[in-house]
Amino acid sequence: MPTRKQEKVVSLNEIKVACQACSLNEICLPVGIDDEDMERLDAIIDRKRPLARGDHLFRVGDRFRALYAVRSGSLKTYATSEDGQEQVMGFHLPGELVGLDAIANDSHPLAARALETTSVCEIPFDQLESLSNQLPGLQHQILRVMSQEIRDDEQSMLTLGQRSAEERLAAFLISLSNRYRRRGFSPTQFNLTMSRGDIGNYLGLALETVSRLFTRFQNEGLLKVERRHVELLDRERLCRFSSANCYPDASSRAES
Repeated sequence: MPTRKQEKVVSLNEIKVACQACSLNEICLPVGIDDEDMERLDAIIDRKRPLARGDHLFRVGDRFRALYAVRSGSLKTYATSEDGQEQVMGFHLPGELVGLDAIANDSHPLAARALETTSVCEIPFDQLESLSNQLPGLQHQILRVMSQEIRDDEQSMLTLGQRSAEERLAAFLISLSNRYRRRGFSPTQFNLTMSRGDIGNYLGLALETVSRLFTRFQNEGLLKVERRHVELLDRERLCRFSSANCYPDASSRAES
C-alpha cells in the first residue's frame, strides 16, 4: 500500500480496478454513471494513508467532514462512558461506509479505531452531496446504503434483545457471514479481526462466556476456529439456532 500521507485517485481505470477489488463498486461505480460522470466522482475521492492497528479514523466530537469507505482491513466504532469504559457499537468491514451517523449534527457521536492495518477512501461530504444532486444514480446508491445501515442496526437490536448468549454469538457470526457474502467474499471462511473481548462487549457477554461458546460450537461441529480464522462448518444450523436470516439480501452473490 502507498506510504505517502495522502494520495489522490487520479486514474479512472485505477479507481475502477481498486473499487471492484474491495467491493466498493456499489458506492463508487453506481449503475448508469458514464465515464465522464465517473471522472467527476473520481476527482473528489482521496485514498488516505493506511491506518495502523489502534489508530483512530476519528474521535467523538470531531467535526463531520467526510464519509469513509473501508477499502481493506476493519474498524470498530465505540462510545466511552464517563468512567472511561468503552462500549463497542459496531464493526466495519471492507466495502462498508463509516460516518453516516454524523450527518445529522455535523459531528461524530462515536469514535472509530482500526482493528488492523486499514485503508479507507475519504469522500468529502459537501462535494458528494453536490455531486449526488447532479447524478441521480449516485443519489440512489447513497440512499440504498443508508437504508442498509438502518436495517443492520435493527438486526443488531434484535440480536441483543431477548436472546440467550448462544443465540447472540450465533447471530453475530451469521451477520458477519451475510455481510461478507453481500460483498462477494466467502460467507463461510473469514478472519475475526476483533478480539473476543470486543465481541463480548458488543454482545453484552463476558469474555469467558464468548470463549466458552466458541469451544462449545466447535465441539458441536458448527464451526472450526484456528486463532482468528473461522470456518462455518454448518452455516444452516447456525442460522436456525440464531433465528437469523441467512440471506437477507436478494442481490447476494451465490456461494462459490
